[in-house]
Amino acid sequence: MGAYDTEIEGLAAAARAALVREIDAEGAWDGDLVWREAFAAVPRHLFVPYYYVAGPRGYERRWGESPDPAARERWLRGAYADTPLATRLRDGELLSSSSQPSLMARMLVALRVEDGNRVLEVGAGTGYNAALLAHRLGADDLVTTVDLEPEITESARLHLAAAGHHPVVVTGDGARGVPERAPFDRIIATCELHTVPRAWLAQCRPGARVLTPLATGLLALTVRDAEHAEGRFLPRAAFFVPLRGERRAEPEGVRPAGLPDRAREQERFRFLLALTRGTLDPQEAYSLWQREGEPDRGRYGITVAGQHAWAWLDDPQGPYAWPLP
Repeated sequence: MGAYDTEIEGLAAAARAALVREIDAEGAWDGDLVWREAFAAVPRHLFVPYYYVAGPRGYERRWGESPDPAARERWLRGAYADTPLATRLRDGELLSSSSQPSLMARMLVALRVEDGNRVLEVGAGTGYNAALLAHRLGADDLVTTVDLEPEITESARLHLAAAGHHPVVVTGDGARGVPERAPFDRIIATCELHTVPRAWLAQCRPGARVLTPLATGLLALTVRDAEHAEGRFLPRAAFFVPLRGERRAEPEGVRPAGLPDRAREQERFRFLLALTRGTLDPQEAYSLWQREGEPDRGRYGITVAGQHAWAWLDDPQGPYAWPLP
């Protein structure tokens, strides 16, 4: 190992330890401390050899192979900051990112992974999340990660190999799952969807757990069988890049005109608007939200039953329920 590599590894170890302490202080993995060891062991900088930081003149590229030592150090420290990192752009549009580590930690804890579980990750990203899963499970073959973009899956595969992991990386439509690798005990999506893909349920064992971003929230479902699943949203907000490849018409935009300024500023109310978009008038949504005590995400849930799926407040049987696609 050369002097440059030794310097980078030393800086990375210190930065990674600082990141773990920061996530520790938030209590993100209090529910499952095994993830602390995974974050302490897996080197995030190997998964983000470059990334983009928004600035006054657009995106600035930070690169681990920069000839400038100060620039390399900025890249490394940024790689271990508790922030999301833009990793792939096309015509100014964000295609892929490395999620905020503390949010990743909360999601992995909420997934409730157990020894021997077969896990499908939808949205390969940089490969970092798949590496954390593979480290936790101690067996690369238990982890499958899928993404629509060949460039993303190829770079994720290379990053994983550099970190010493070889889970199965598949190029394909994540909404269709990966049937040839089923059945799964856990499915985790790292991209936002507008509904729950029925193909996922068919590829799960009974009792499997699915964790997916939906309507700026994180939905945790328990799968009963190939056609039935139900669960609630976690209390925290979560914002992700949308899943590419979904065949759907764009939902009708929400028009908050006429709502009081307070409503438009309330993030919890905007979640209700996103969840019921196209099925509940914004004025009706605001009246309901006030009447029910301004509920947060944890009071909402989703039920999937065959070809039907609906969102609900407090009780799957109503009185407040709205159809999903």
